[in-house]
Formats: sequence, structure tokens, C-alpha cells
Amino acid sequence: MKLIINIPAYNEEAIIGKTIKRIKKSFENDFYKNQEGKVIKEKLIQVVNDGSKDETINISQKAGADIIISHETNRRLGAVFASAVSSALKNKTDLMVNIDADGQFDPEDIPKLLKPILQGNSDITIANRFGKIKADNIPCIKNLLNQLAAKVISFFLDYKIHDLTCGFRAHNQEALLRLNLTNNFTYTQETIIDAIGKNLKLKWIPVKVTYFNNRQSKIVKSVWKFISNGFKIILKAIRDARPLKFFGIPALFFILVSLFGYGWFLVEYFKEFKISPYMNHILFSSLFLLLGIQLLVLALVADMIKSNRRITEELSYQYKKSKYYNL
Repeated sequence: MKLIINIPAYNEEAIIGKTIKRIKKSFENDFYKNQEGKVIKEKLIQVVNDGSKDETINISQKAGADIIISHETNRRLGAVFASAVSSALKNKTDLMVNIDADGQFDPEDIPKLLKPILQGNSDITIANRFGKIKADNIPCIKNLLNQLAAKVISFFLDYKIHDLTCGFRAHNQEALLRLNLTNNFTYTQETIIDAIGKNLKLKWIPVKVTYFNNRQSKIVKSVWKFISNGFKIILKAIRDARPLKFFGIPALFFILVSLFGYGWFLVEYFKEFKISPYMNHILFSSLFLLLGIQLLVLALVADMIKSNRRITEELSYQYKKSKYYNL
């Protein structure tokens, strides 16, 4: 089996060399020699340089990176992940682990992510920063927003999500072939929702994470911009993964409100047998009923589109499987 450790990097000259060396040292772990990891015969380190203006590429080469992909401009994390997956498929990898360049995750935890996949219990494993092992110095706003978003998406997808935005995760070949991205900003939320929609098996693994006080995020330039972009991604992903629920719940709400309004009108009407004093009840109830019916139609149309998209994605999956793995 072949394993690729992928490192997304943007202006990481200060730390990426150390991170690569730590990953190389982690390959000496007994997991790769005498445990489940002994089936992994080839271990490569891949760096996706996202338009860095510093010495990230040179330092990565000197530190021993096996594969370096470079974007001419800064295309953001979603595009970086798409390039990483494409490269992993071209190199016929069986497993890909994504880990940040900044050293806040411990490479010694990589076996924890790989073990459930090698045992056949998971297609994607994701580091959990909010479980039994609490992240040190995690910003309060990041903690609250992540847990709130995880609860909302868990409700819509009927799937318990522990950590929605952590980038430290492992993927098997099936996941790499099936995942599809539609935005460049980030990949963390969308790929989880996409994977759940495709019935891939996900598992969250508690790991130790340390947030450095002087660390400047390469993604979160503005908290409000991050919230706005994240909200749009989540909204679109839920719409595509669960269209009946996304449109159906509001449709049901509007229809129930309209029925309540009509019922209220009938109660008042039979008291005096007069319509004119209660015209507002009829108007608002009719408006809500119309909105509910429109949303219900949208739910059915969106579900039909989802069915067609599933066929297209299956064809894409079969094409990639044949192209990269000759299967």
C-alpha cells in the first residue's frame, strides 16, 4: 500500500521544514513496522504550495518532501485540497492524510487516524479537537462557531458530527475517488457533508492539538468573512445533500401556519357568519399556503436534480477509478 502525507502550505518557510522532519521521524513508529501499518510499503510527503512568496518550496525540498505541487497564485484551501487529491490519485495512492504545516498537530497521531481505515471501519477519519482531549489555547470564537455549526448540520443530516472544520484527517482510496469539491475557500465542511451524503463511513478520533498564541491564521483574515463564507458553503452543501429536508421543513412550516390561519378564520366566521372582519386571516393564510406549496415543489425538483447528480457523480467515480487504478 502507498501512503501520502499531504501538507497544504502558504508562506510557511518558518515552520514547514521542521514539520516535514517530524513527519519523517514519525514513520519510525512501531505502527508501521509491527502493527496495522506494516502493510504500508511506501510513505511519501507531499506539499501543495499555494502561491507562497517566501522560501516555502526550497525549504520543503531540502527537508525531504517527495512531491511538491505549486500554485502560481494563492487559490485558497479548497483549491489546495483539490490539487492534493488529484495528485494522490495520479500517484495511485491508497491512503492520504492531510495535516497542517504549522506543527499544531502531532505527526505521531497519524497512526490513530489510519488504524480505523486499515481495519475497514472507516473511509475518512477526522481529528476531534472537542472530545475527551481538549485543544489547548483554541480561540473561543472558533470553538463556539464550530460546535454550533456541527449541531445544525448534525440535525439536517441525521449524523453525529463532532468536529466540522478540523483539517487533520485521513482518507482511503474510495473516499478520494468519490469526494467532489465546488468551492475554493475551504474544504473541511463541504467534504464532510459530501461524504455523509454518499454514505461513506466517517469516524472522529480525539487528538492533542496546541494553538500557538502568536500564530496568524492563513484562512481567517476576518472572523465575519469566515463566518459568511462558511455559512454559504454549509448552506449549499446541505441543500445538495438533503434537498427534501432543506426545502421540505420550511414548506411544512408555512403550510401548517396557513392551516392554522384558515382554522382561526373558520372559528371566528361561525360565531357571526361574517367574512369581512377576518379578511386578513384569509389573505395571510393564502400567502403562507402559496409559499409552502412553492417550497414543496422546489423540494421535489431539487430531489430530482440530486438523483441526476448522483448518476453523474457515479460516472465520474467509475471514470477516475478506471483512469488512475485500472479497475
